[in-house]
This record gives sequence, structure tokens and C-alpha cells, in this order.
Amino acid sequence: MELTLIAVAGVISIVAVAAFSERLGLAAPLGLVIVGIGLSFVPGVPRIDVAPEVVLTGVLPPLLYAAAVNMPATDFRRNIKSISGLAVLLVAGTTLGAGWLFHALLPGIGWPTAFALGAVVSPTDAVAATAVGRRLGLPSRLLAVLEGEGLVNDASALVLLRSAVAAIAGSVSMGGLVWDFVKAVGIAVAVGLVVGYVNVRIRGLLHDGVLNTAISFVVPFIAFLPAEELRASGVLSVVVAGLVSGELSPRFVRATDRMTERMNWRTLAFLLESAIFLLMGLGLRSLIDDVREEHLSPWTGLGVGLAASAAVIVLRIGFVAPLIGVLHKDRRRAEQAKPRVERIKSRIDEHDLTERFSPRQADRITRRVGRVAADIEFELNEALGWRGGVVLAWSGMRGAITVAAAETLPVDVAQRPQLVLVATVVAITTLLVNGLTLPLVIRAVRIPGDDQDRIRAEYTELMAVLTAAGQDYLDDPGLDADPQVVAEIRERFGQPPRDADQAARDELRDEYLRVTLGVLEAEQQRLFRARSEGGYSSRTLSGLQRRLDIQTATMQRIGDSE
Repeated sequence: MELTLIAVAGVISIVAVAAFSERLGLAAPLGLVIVGIGLSFVPGVPRIDVAPEVVLTGVLPPLLYAAAVNMPATDFRRNIKSISGLAVLLVAGTTLGAGWLFHALLPGIGWPTAFALGAVVSPTDAVAATAVGRRLGLPSRLLAVLEGEGLVNDASALVLLRSAVAAIAGSVSMGGLVWDFVKAVGIAVAVGLVVGYVNVRIRGLLHDGVLNTAISFVVPFIAFLPAEELRASGVLSVVVAGLVSGELSPRFVRATDRMTERMNWRTLAFLLESAIFLLMGLGLRSLIDDVREEHLSPWTGLGVGLAASAAVIVLRIGFVAPLIGVLHKDRRRAEQAKPRVERIKSRIDEHDLTERFSPRQADRITRRVGRVAADIEFELNEALGWRGGVVLAWSGMRGAITVAAAETLPVDVAQRPQLVLVATVVAITTLLVNGLTLPLVIRAVRIPGDDQDRIRAEYTELMAVLTAAGQDYLDDPGLDADPQVVAEIRERFGQPPRDADQAARDELRDEYLRVTLGVLEAEQQRLFRARSEGGYSSRTLSGLQRRLDIQTATMQRIGDSE
């Protein structure tokens, strides 16, 4: 009964704090941490201990899957240099830098433990940053980099943490560490690809929203568990499975089922994210008590945590500055390559490639060149300048994963309660200091958002392309359909045909639905091609995908109700 009351009170608190935070213009995770800290010092509030395995194996996989499945794979590919730099190189650098600091300030813990704690505080949590960024209109590319970093850096940090913990037992070498990292990544990617593909193919056979969503709820764990058993990164496997599922779902899973799944996942992700931020704040008082019970100084833990918070912020700033320089060079190379690619593209348009290549090869060449041209336009139109670099550098908040990872340190490690307190202080400090001041930083640098005129022009252009694909379907001489139905669809697409004779209307209804779904399928196939060509922004593609999903789901539901 007590556990039920706590769960009910927790959900009510989460909803109330989220609603109140929205009114204050505050990111909900920040409000939940503040409320949690306050409640932890209220007399009578029960101590809530959550095993780290619950967070790392029960909460983290579904959260990462929910984020990955909604991230366009094209955005991830185009920003892979920034994402891999922040999620791998910066995590490794932070592990080394913070580890050196911990060894200097806490010399009794030893180098392996110092690096283990460095790995614990190295990954960032993008939830608060993206929540603030969306509300304040950050450009889509910057948000994609932050989300991509948040998806991958947990995997890098946990692999490094595993190696550091092994080093505490004296069973790892530098060569072994590098090999373990490469192997963990390779196996994780392979498992994620297989699970993601099998997921969408199986769910494509189920024409039931409840069954589809039920299957999707276990997919993160199906990707996570085999990878972990193979000593790979289960977290990275989940991310890859999510990216593959998100990219392939429109091809295999019905629109009705995807819309149902999307809403269910949004609700689940909201509750899980909010719960771990609330618990992070609630656990502060308990950690302080644990430190005192071990006759250690909470003030030392606080001081080291604050020093480490400053260190990880400085390390991030120091890394992002040259990263922006590298991206600027990429933009210059794109400017130089644009005329050459345009010449190649014009030659392809002027000549019939099927004279020299098979139709499939010609289509592949055309798409490849179009994708390269689109990537160049992406670099030129959505460049991350120094303003974006400032926001990116200040968005390095840590989160509940840092606290949960700290709890996995071996129980016989020296000063363990104090180390967990240090990690918690780093998480809370960066979350509150960076999170609360991030809106001021965004406003101060005046970073421009997406070009709304360009987005509207893209949307209109692609909408016309899809409409033309639907019209081509109706114009196909081989279309076996009643002329009255075709005329009605042309005139009032998406509405049932009007007929004075109700009986005649009923007879035409099935055919109307069939032809309408055929038009929508033709538009969907054209959208797939536009996605593969890369000529439109992910925002435009996502907007039109939602439009098609709504129209298709409406027709499917009408058909299912009969």
C-alpha cells in the first residue's frame, strides 16, 4: 500500500511541477530537481532508494529508444562529426581530465577509481537543454547535435566506466581498453541493426495498435540485453535499434499504429524522465547521511563536486571552440565543392544515364549525387557559427544517469559514499547552473533560429511534389476504379463521395477508400524518395509525414470500422 501511495503521489507531483514549470517558463526537469531537493530535507519524507540497475537497465533503454526513434537518421548522419566528437572524444577527454582532478583532490582513492569517477561525470543529459532550446527557438541543427550527443555519450561513458572498474581489480591494459571499446561499439551496432529491422518487419504484420505498442515497449530491452551479454554496449545497441526503427517504420508499420504508439511512448518517456529527475533531487539528503555514517565530510564532497563541475564546464568549452573551427572549415569546403557538384548534377539531368547503366544503377547514381548536393546545401544553410558554439558549450548539463552510474562503483572502493555525493553534486550543479542560465545565454548571443521563409517554401514545394504523385496515380490508365469515385477524390480529396442515393453511396464507399489509400500510398512512396535524396530538411519531411499519417490513419480507421 505504501509503495502504491508513493507512486500515485509521485505521478501527481510530476504533473503538477511540469505544469507549474511551464507557466514559469522553466524546463520541467529543473523544476523537478529543485522540488526534489526541497522535499528531501522535509521531516517525515521517506527515504527512497532506487537500485542503480533499475535506472541503467530498466529506465535508460526505453528513454534512449524513445528519443532515437524520433530522431531523423539523416540529421544523425549529417551531424555525425559533431556528435561523435562530443559523445566520444569529449567524454574520453573529460574522463581523463576529471580523473586527474579527482586524484589530486582525493589522493586516497587511487588512479583507477579516479578515472572511474571521471567516466561517471563525463556524459551529458540533453533533456533539459533541448527543452529550453525548443521553447526559445534554437535552430534545428543545434538541437539535433544536442540530441545526438545525448543518445551516444551514455554508451561511451559506461564503456569507459566498465574498463575503469576492471582496472580497479587490476585486470585491464591500455591495449585491452581500446580493443574492448572497439568491440563494444561494433557488436552493439550489429545487434541494433538486426533488432531494429526485425522489429519493424514483425510489427508490420500486426494490424492492431495495442499489439504494436506492446511489442515496441520490449524492443529496447531486446536490443539491450543481448549486447550486454556479449560484453558490448547495450545502450548503443538501443540507440541504433531506435534510429533504424524510426527510419523504416513508415515503410512497414501502418500509420494508425504508429500514431497510437507515438502518443503512448511520449507519455511513458515523460513519466520516466520526470521520475528520475525528481528522484535525483530527493536522494541528496540520503547521500549526505550516508557520508556522515562513514565518518567522512559532506563538505569535502560538496567542495570536490563544485570543483569538478567547474572543470567539466571548462573542458567542454575548450573542446567546443576547436570543434566549431572544424565545422567552419567543412563549410568552406562545401562552398568550394558546390560548383563542381552542380556541374555533375546538370550533366546527369542533360543525359540519359540508362544508355550506359542499368535503370537501377542510373537511379542509384542520381540519388547519390542529389544527396551530396543536398548535404552541401545543408552545410551552407544551417552552419553552426560562434553563436551556436556558445550555446553548445553551455549545454553540458549532467543528469540522473551520472548519479545512477556512480552507484555502480564497487562497494569496497575507498570513500565510496563521498564519491557518490561528488557525482550527485556535479549533476545537480551543472543541471541548475547551466540549465537556469541557458535561456540568458541564448538570448545574449541572439542565435538565429531556422529560416521560416525557407521552411515554408520547402514545405510548399514538397507538398506540390507529393500532390503530383497522387495525381499521377489517379491518371494511371491501368487504375481499376469507378470514374465517379476518381472524380470525387480529385475534387474533394480526403472526404467521402457525395451521392443523392444512399445505396449507391454505400456501394462506392469501399472503392473510394481503396483508391484514396492508393493515392496516399503513392504520395508516401514519393516522400520516401525525397527522404533518400536528402533535398529537404528533416523539419519539412517530418511535417509532411505527420500530415500523411493523419490522412492515412483517418482512412484506415474508417475502413476498420466497417
